[in-house]
Amino acid sequence: QVQLVESGGGLVQPGGSLRLSCVASGFTFSTYTMRWYRQAPGEERVWIAGISNTGGRTGYADSVKGRFTISRDNAKNTVYLQMNSLKSEDTAVYYCNTVVRYDYWGQGTQVTVSS
Repeated sequence: QVQLVESGGGLVQPGGSLRLSCVASGFTFSTYTMRWYRQAPGEERVWIAGISNTGGRTGYADSVKGRFTISRDNAKNTVYLQMNSLKSEDTAVYYCNTVVRYDYWGQGTQVTVSS
């Protein structure tokens, strides 16, 4: 079955960096677009970045453009989210997502940006 497992979250000071990872299994990773979403307390889950199956195309929400970079390693079945210049408003649970007939989500990883 499809599984997505995120890691790499934690507590970081404003201006700091983190790299999130999402390891996928149960499907042919290299043929599917992958996405990152986040959900802040009391808010809806929102899309923040996506990457095509080959990694040749990427897209970002305006809120993270220029600070976050999505990438993937198809040999490792892993998608990454490099987050730089973090702000307090980036505090959220971050989720990995793909659509393989159905929507699949990981369990999420908490990112807290605070001094």
